[in-house]
Amino acid sequence: MAKQPSRQSQIVQAVFFDRYKKRDTSIQFSRPDLFDACKKHGIEPLANMGDGALYSYRYRQKLPQKILDTQPTGKEWVILGRGISQYEFRLVSKSNITPNASLISTKIPDATPEIIKRYAFSDEQALLAKVRYNRLVDTFFGITTYSLQNHLRTTVEAIGQIEIDEIYVGIDKNGRHFVIPAQAKVGNDKIGYAQLYQDLAYCAEKYPNLVCKALAAKFMSGGTIALFELTIDDDAVKIVQEKHYDLVAEGAISDDELRTYNARAK
Repeated sequence: MAKQPSRQSQIVQAVFFDRYKKRDTSIQFSRPDLFDACKKHGIEPLANMGDGALYSYRYRQKLPQKILDTQPTGKEWVILGRGISQYEFRLVSKSNITPNASLISTKIPDATPEIIKRYAFSDEQALLAKVRYNRLVDTFFGITTYSLQNHLRTTVEAIGQIEIDEIYVGIDKNGRHFVIPAQAKVGNDKIGYAQLYQDLAYCAEKYPNLVCKALAAKFMSGGTIALFELTIDDDAVKIVQEKHYDLVAEGAISDDELRTYNARAK
């Protein structure tokens, strides 16, 4: 017997196809529309409609297959906020941000506290902790940074409620101030358009006088940490720079490797 689609899937599909017309690139809807779709199609509403019904599709899991089947080649539907309880299906260029397996990795002396290593799980918070304790944001961008807040939940006027994994602020040798929204991805979690879009919008609204540099971190096989600086160019997620780091014991960095790093910097 075929598995019955989840109520979340049924609701998202109903809202989409009640409005979708061929060649649409944007479909707007609201939280009340989710309840209307449930009533129209005989679906029991979820306890937390709105953000609760849409969260995983906005940031983590693929949209239902029937919606994916409407995507033109090279494009994908994402769900974006458009204000309080207002949303949009938007067709954007398909993003495929994955670590470049051919990129050289740099060894960094592991400064992660032993007690953190003992109790941290291999999830987003563990990844962010390793990035934070080893000052990888400083190393990556070449500026002095400080973690301002993690697991930030707030609102942006043009988007509505958002969540950012961690926010850094920083300063460079010329006195310029930076704001760095960071997102962490593990396993099959995808670096996508929706979270980057909201991160950039948050920085533009809350810190208009700071230089914004959006960061994504992802665990690779063997524990290598891939860091990306990302931006949105037109409707596509683009990589500004990418670097890989291996956290190792101090004795694991040889003199030959140090000489290689010295030569690489010239």
